[in-house]
Amino acid sequence: MTGPGSRDRGQVLPFYVAMMACLLFAALAFVVVGMAGATRSDAQGAADAAALAAAREVRDNAFMGRSLLTLTPEEWEEILRGRRFDAEGACAKAQGFAGSNEARLPTAECDFDSLEFTVTVTTNGTVGDSVVPGTENLHGQARATALIEPRCSLQPAPTPTPTPTPSPGGGDTVPGPIGIQCRGGGEITVDPSDPGPLHKLARKLFSVRLVD
Repeated sequence: MTGPGSRDRGQVLPFYVAMMACLLFAALAFVVVGMAGATRSDAQGAADAAALAAAREVRDNAFMGRSLLTLTPEEWEEILRGRRFDAEGACAKAQGFAGSNEARLPTAECDFDSLEFTVTVTTNGTVGDSVVPGTENLHGQARATALIEPRCSLQPAPTPTPTPTPSPGGGDTVPGPIGIQCRGGGEITVDPSDPGPLHKLARKLFSVRLVD
């Protein structure tokens, strides 16, 4: 014959088992949330790297294919305002950086609008198998935008404009040094006949940063 205490223990045991099962599931679900967060973080890192790579590619090539000797003051201003950028090859650069971060970037997800590059990447890996159905097919996805920010302009009046100097070989004149004023009071003087590496000049004139 069993007493009241035995019946109470028999009633409590199923409740205890059920409660432990719920706690275990909650713990596993919490782990899944962490895995999903890590996958999303990986995607964001890849997106940031891809967007920055695309913007820097465009920035570094701001003067490629141009002869500084033939640029007019108006053309200089257009360039310094970021109105002469060529985005060719930038999306390929973004794809390469996405790939190096275990993600993929379809061409359709790389967009250049004015001075901004926006990309959307998807991780190659998934969240993985878990107690939550479907996570084995769930990829991380993230979006990032990088801005090419003009920093400089031609020195304004009343700064005297450079006067052309005669070409050493005669004939056409060679433009004199170009004065450029940058934010923070910095000044750059560019010799069109000997500007040095053009990608380094572009890096002085434009900054690249991520934007929200």
